[in-house]
Parts: sequence; C-alpha cells; structure tokens
Amino acid sequence: MCSFAAPSAHLLRGDGPCSVCPSPVRPLVIHRLGISGGCRRRGSSGWRWRCSSSEQKQKKPNRRRSEQVGTGDDVEGAGGPTVDPVGFLKRMRISNKVFAQFLRERYKALKDRKAEILTRFAELPEIAAGFELLGMHRHRQHRVDFMEWAPGARYCSIIGDFNEWSPTENSARDGHFGHDDFGYWLIILEDKLREGQEADEYFFQEYNYVDDYDKGDNGVSVDELLKRVSDEYWKPGEDHYKRTRFEVPAKLYEMIFGPNGPQTEEELGEILDAETRYKMWKESNEGDPSSNLSRFDVMDTGKEYDIYNIVEDPLSREKFRSRKPPLAYWIEMRKGRKAWLKKYLPAIPHGSKYRLYFNTPDGALERIPAWATRVFPGADGKQPYAVHWEPPPEQIYKWKNKRPKTPSTLRIYECHIGISGSQQNISSFKEFTANVLPHIKEAGYNVIKLIGIAEHKDYSSVGFKVTNFFAVSSRFGTPDDFKHLVDEAHGIGLLVFLDIVHSYAAADELVGLSHFDGSNDCFFHSGKRGHHKFWGTRMFKYGDIDVLHFLLSNLKWWVVEYQIDGFQFHSLSSMLYTHNGFATFSGDIEEYSNQYVDKDALIYLIMANEMLHDLHPDIITIAEDATFYPGLCEPTNEGGLGFDYFVNMSVSEMWLWFLENLPDQNWSMNKIVAGLVGNEQNLQKMLIYVENHNQSISGGKSFAEILLTRNHEVHTDSDNALARRRSSLYKLMKLITFTICGRAYLNFMGNEFGHPNRVEFPMSTNNDSFSLANRQWDLLKDEGLHSNIFNFDKDMMKLDEHEKILSRGSPSIHHVNDSTMVICYERGQFLFVFNFHPENSYENYIVGVEEGGEYQVILNSDEVQYGGGGQLKDFQYTQRTSNKRADGLRNSLALSMPARSAQVYKLTRILRV
Repeated sequence: MCSFAAPSAHLLRGDGPCSVCPSPVRPLVIHRLGISGGCRRRGSSGWRWRCSSSEQKQKKPNRRRSEQVGTGDDVEGAGGPTVDPVGFLKRMRISNKVFAQFLRERYKALKDRKAEILTRFAELPEIAAGFELLGMHRHRQHRVDFMEWAPGARYCSIIGDFNEWSPTENSARDGHFGHDDFGYWLIILEDKLREGQEADEYFFQEYNYVDDYDKGDNGVSVDELLKRVSDEYWKPGEDHYKRTRFEVPAKLYEMIFGPNGPQTEEELGEILDAETRYKMWKESNEGDPSSNLSRFDVMDTGKEYDIYNIVEDPLSREKFRSRKPPLAYWIEMRKGRKAWLKKYLPAIPHGSKYRLYFNTPDGALERIPAWATRVFPGADGKQPYAVHWEPPPEQIYKWKNKRPKTPSTLRIYECHIGISGSQQNISSFKEFTANVLPHIKEAGYNVIKLIGIAEHKDYSSVGFKVTNFFAVSSRFGTPDDFKHLVDEAHGIGLLVFLDIVHSYAAADELVGLSHFDGSNDCFFHSGKRGHHKFWGTRMFKYGDIDVLHFLLSNLKWWVVEYQIDGFQFHSLSSMLYTHNGFATFSGDIEEYSNQYVDKDALIYLIMANEMLHDLHPDIITIAEDATFYPGLCEPTNEGGLGFDYFVNMSVSEMWLWFLENLPDQNWSMNKIVAGLVGNEQNLQKMLIYVENHNQSISGGKSFAEILLTRNHEVHTDSDNALARRRSSLYKLMKLITFTICGRAYLNFMGNEFGHPNRVEFPMSTNNDSFSLANRQWDLLKDEGLHSNIFNFDKDMMKLDEHEKILSRGSPSIHHVNDSTMVICYERGQFLFVFNFHPENSYENYIVGVEEGGEYQVILNSDEVQYGGGGQLKDFQYTQRTSNKRADGLRNSLALSMPARSAQVYKLTRILRV
C-alpha cells in the first residue's frame, strides 16, 4: 500500500469536455500560477447546475469568474433570467424596508458565497458531487482510493479486518503529502498481487472489475492488440498522441515552458510576453522535421491571462475529426473479473469492517468515516464500525422500474420502517416492501414519506439524531434492500420522499460527526451556538464551504444512488434561528431578519433548492417550518427560498387544542375555518394534515386514542351507536382538512384506520419495551370500527384520484355558522357540507351555491359502510337548486344534514335560466 496526498483536483485543467456535459472548452488559459479552464453555465442565480442543449450550441466568450457572478439586483447576466431580491415582496404587496434590505443583503451574500465556492471548484455542480470523490472508490488502476476531510488531524489512516495494516506505518501523513491545503486526506489502497503473479507490463492495462463478469476475458495478449492498432488504425507517420484533445495544449505548454514548467510565480520569474516567447521558440525549432500534427499559432490579448488559441489547419482538423476513436481495441485489451480475481487480492474486499485512525494534537482518535455508505453504529454497547459496501458486479442491484411521473396533487403516506410491523421488534425493509407497500397502494396514496432512514445510533430518537448521513439504517437491512423498496414503490406508482435532517446532527463522537477530527468546529459551530439548547444535538456551520460540500452532496447522493423523488426538510426553525425556534413570535416581519436569523442557513437552503430543481427538475422539496418564514415557496430569483410546498403545522395543533380543551358542542366553526385556511396567498403550496408522527410518538396520544376513549360523554346508546358517534367526528376532521385547501395532504401510518395506540419507542423509561413500537394491522381483518374508518379514508383518496379535488382552485367559503355548527364551501364544481353538531340533524337546511343545477352526493360520511347511521335516503342524494338567494349567492339548495356528518356534492347538470 502507498499513501500520499493528491494534488488539488482543480489545479490543472486544460482543453476538454465539461464535467457535466460533452461541450468542448476551446481556449487554453495559462495563468501566471498555472493552468485553468472550465465550462461555465448560467442559471437562476448566476450559475446553472446542469447544461442545456441550447447552451451547448452557443459559443460565448470566456470571462473571468468575478465578472460572471454579477453584482446587480435586477439582471443576472446575458441569457439569464431577471433577478429581483425583493420580487416576491412586491408581488405580494408587502411593504417593509427592513426586511427588503435584509433580502438584498442576503442576495449579495449568496453571490459572494458562490464566488467563494468557485475559488475551490471549477464549476458550481462540483460542490454537490462530493460522493463521487470522497469516501472509498475503486480505481481502474488496481486500487481503492479513500479521501476524507479532516483539517484538524496530523495524519490519517484506515484500520480494519483486512491485510493487517498498521495505523502508523500505512497512513497519509502531514509533511509526507498526506493532505492538501483544505484538509482533505487521500490514502491509496493498492490491490495486492497474488503469490506467483507478476505485475502488468503496460501501465495502461486495465481490469474490468465493475462491468459484466466475463467481458474482456478473450485470451488476446496486449502486444497483439497494440500491433493490430498500429496496423489497422494508424496511418504511417501519424503521431499517436493526437488521439486525445488534452495532449495538444499540454504539448504546447511543454514546448514553450519546457518539460518541467513553472508552477508558482517565484519559479516563473521575469518572463517576456507570450508572442516574443513563441517567436523565439519557432526560430529555435526551424530545422525540425515536418510533423503530421495540425498547425497551430498563438494569439496574445495583452491581458493578465495569456490566451493561446489553437489554430488548426482545416484539412488536418477534418481528417482527424472524421475518424472514430479506437475504442474497440481498448475494450478488447481490458481483462474481466475472472482474470482480476485470478491475479489480485482486493485491497478492501466487499463487506470489510473498517474505521478511521486520526493522530491529532490531543491524541489518537478512531472515527467512522463521514462519507461511509454502510455503518453499524454500535448500539447496545458494541463498537461502531463502517463496512466497505462494494458488491461484485454480478450482485449489484439492477433497477427494474422507472420513476413515476410527478402527480398534480400529493397524497402522502408518512411511515417509519422500524415500527411498520405488527410484531414487537424492529421491522425491516423487506418486511415493509412485502406487507406495507400493497396496503399503501390499496389505501389510495401516491407518495410515501419515510422518516428515520439515515443511520442513527439512538433508535428512540425516531431517526432524527443522524450519525451517518450517507448510510441507510443498518437496523432495517442493507442498501440493496432499501433500493428494492424504492424500486417496488416506483413499480406500483408511488413516489418516495425522505424526511431529510440537515438542521442538526447527533452529538455522538465515536460514530457521528461531533469532534470528528479532534476539533470542535470541523462541521459545527463552536461554543454555545454549536449545540441545540434543548435537544442535545450539534448545529451545522452553514457558512463553511466544506460543510456545504457535505450537505449538498448528501442530497444528491440520495437522488442518484437511491432514486429518491423528494425531500421534506426537517425542522427548519432549529436551523434558521440562533435560538433554534424556541422564541415567542409577535408576528412582526422584522423578526425574520433580526440578529437571531442565520443568514448562512438561508443561503444553504436556497442553494439546495436550486441544485435539486436544476439537476433533477421533478424533485419535490417541502419545508417544515413552524414560524412560516416569508418566501418559503417563492422562486429564488424573486427573493424566495425555492421550496415546492410548506407544512402547515398549526392545523394539527388546532385540532389537538379543540379535542383536549372543549366539548364538541362548544367548537367554533369560524376558528376551524380560520385555522385551516390561514394565509390565502399560499393555499396551493400548503401541505396539510390532521396528525403526523409528532402527535403520537413518545408521550403524545394519537387522535384516535383521544376520540375513541373519551370519558366526558355519557350516552345511553348501544355500543355500536356510541362507536359511530366517536368515529364520526374523526371522519369530519379528516375530510375538511383534506378538501378545504392545498395540493398536498399527509397521513401518518395507521391513522387511516384510526390506530388506537400512540407510538412509544423502546427506551429506559419503559424498560426498552416494544409493546407500543408497532402497528396493529390485525384491526383491519375484522369488519367494525377500524375497517369502517379505513373505508372512509380510502374513498377520500379516491375522491381526489378520480375528481382531482386537491388540484382545484382555492375554496369559496360562503357559509360558516357557529350556532348550527355548519360549514359549507365550494371548490370548482364541488360543494362540501359539514354538520359538526353532535346531536342536531337538519332537514331542508338552506345553503347558497354559485351555479344553478342538479347536485349529486358522491361521498357521504354517514353511510353504513363508514360506520354511519345511513340516515340519507336514495332520493336525497340528488338535489336541484332554487333561484332563491342565500349566503350572498344567486342560487340555493335545501339539504338534509345528519348530525356529525359531511357530504360532498358534485354539480352534474347545469340549469340555465
């Protein structure tokens, strides 16, 4: 094994393709301190994260980075969209000078941050591609490369259950090219020759380790193939190094500066201008024999940068461009895995256990790599370790299904893998795929949102205290098991979202990121700001380029590796404010721009949304923020944060307050409507729910548990009637929440059938019991209360699937009566009628409608199959309007409304007067 530091990946860049598109970069730019170049792409905020075909066709002059980032508020550059940092305030007619000035300063800070990034990365997309460089990666030259970021370590090595390596002898050391200027350590782990085998004669000999198992094992020797290339491909006298476009500018640089050209300004010294140097070189080489190379010349612009444009002879250029590269020969030269396994022992075999060893100023440390993709976190007192996950090609998971198209409305089923089984243990990915996915499809949902997927040591934290951000939880199965889950979900038309926790991290040190390299501020703030004051977690330092590199790459990793379709960003309040959201908000907009707001966190969220939406246009992002930060779902080029939806957490809190504090007959209909509708300008971007995991996990009760075990009601009804009364209110809460606003609705696993118990993860306070850490699916096998609730919930989902209820416009709420406890509103051609009164039924109750005609009931919560009384008769399911005005509308209906029931009417026939 050899260990050394790689030079910065961005120091040497020449004429070649863009890293994200095949478009060429023609000019060779030789700066006084080296060679640079790159493919620059414009975007909504100055840079694009991907290349478009139209841009590849346009040739634009190469400009300096500082010129391309831009400094104006209103125009973001030629070809780019207009940018107004306060655009959404103008559009929404919000006038506040302090907040507007904050948005302008934030926009300037965003541009400065991107300019800072471009001093380290040649292109903005590279900051989201860390997983392609860091961690462990097999190199085609018989080795495994490992790179990690640990600026506080003196040297770094890998120790594990392979090859008996020493943490001191086999390491990357400071002073021995162990790390670069940014604190990135590189260790090269070489595959070992088996006993009796000899090293390859040709350095370019490759072994096809990661492709088809038998490809390349054809017995043809390298010498024979090289002779065939010379005889069949190259014409006599042709220079072989013309095969790649990189070697021409490299040759030119070598000719002018010599084979060991200067790399620093001190080495360069005083030099003549480029044109004089070039003429001197041509005079000194006048006697050289003629070459088959294309002719080239030099143009000097006289600027700080010497621009060398390669001027090729047209005939020669066309000659070589028309020839296909000799790929077939090189492929035939490669050996397959059979030959590789016969000759080499892998540096780190698949499944090997390993850890990082750091020598720090405070002593030696062992850590789990930050970029590890398979980790066992060391629960139950065991030592944590990472696992090298590199299945052989014949075992690599092969995706079968494509991502479904993004639906116009989201019906989200929130679930936790570990508690998804009925047994008192931790359920697995395989069990969830086999047992729960079919139920979700039957229930009518089109998205699953998974919580607690990333690796975490503390199971009782529900998975929110993440220790390893690139690894799926080992409790649930392997990475391939999770891929199979996502694949099967896609196969039945379900999108898969993750609850992503980038707002904080676990404080664990042996397995997490805290004190990762011995320093307190590697990933996190130092001092009090680096610790969440209530949750005992660590707070990320969002202004650090390497932290951005880590978090943005993590988002892209889940999309690329596991084909995730969307993210809900967990607990933004804890990251947006230095008080972690634990403060009283008076409603003053200036509270969103005062000294407690973390501007760096806002910039990270803007960059995350721009990156995700530009690289993967169909990705959905959801903001979970209890403070309703202004501009959550507004475009980033108008001063917003760029999310697609935001979570309205106050609705669930409203229902809980009513359930715990007021008898049903005292509920206020006006307060219910006000709590549901909220800010009317954001209705179409609102994700709404009756209850999610928060209401029923660790201490709280589920709403079904509250409703179905109420003791303040005393009735003489039969048990069946009492059960109907208890479940009817639950159905009304669900239906009005589902239909009154928004394009997205969420339900937590089990609540679709009224799961009777809360969730409580095993912990010391309950003697590590699993009795409440599961779901009682058996309740659906018997006809009764829970199957009736499920039937209603399922038909609610069908209502949107068939009638596109959630994609209709904003509701027209025209009848809200606290005394009768009736609410009526229209949404498109649908009328929704709710009677919340626990005892009073109404006959010929007059409500107004906009359009005259015949209205037919398409959903009735009082039907017997839903556990209702079935009081509506068949002839009452179709009603015709009268021209008598009501509720300020020109038409009205006289309806029957059973107590505690709701009906959805559809306009089936329009009557014109």
